[in-house]
Amino acid sequence: MTNVVLIFLAGGCGSVLRYLAGLAVPSALFPWATLMVNAVGSFAIGLFGALAARFGWSEGVRLALTVGLCGGFTTFSTFSREALDLASSGRWCAFSLYVAGSVILGIAAAALGFACARCSG
Repeated sequence: MTNVVLIFLAGGCGSVLRYLAGLAVPSALFPWATLMVNAVGSFAIGLFGALAARFGWSEGVRLALTVGLCGGFTTFSTFSREALDLASSGRWCAFSLYVAGSVILGIAAAALGFACARCSG
């Protein structure tokens, strides 16, 4: 039950951070805010996952940071809606860049986070 509470609290923090990022990053012509939070969240989940393994963090801390904080911060559902909006408005170039860029950037960011954790002293 403790893990559930930790995930709940961290997830709320991640959701608020995502909301604030959406307010701070203009996204009128392109969904920059969602792209940014998903890239940052992907980096963070790679970093936290590798640090948890390296330093033997408790399961509760690992779950709170990865499932809770990163899960609340990142957003596949908003990405999907924004991609659909771009496609339905006929903005095929923006749609293609957004979808491909999100996937490639997300995986690259997670790998970079993982690598940073492994290289840190």
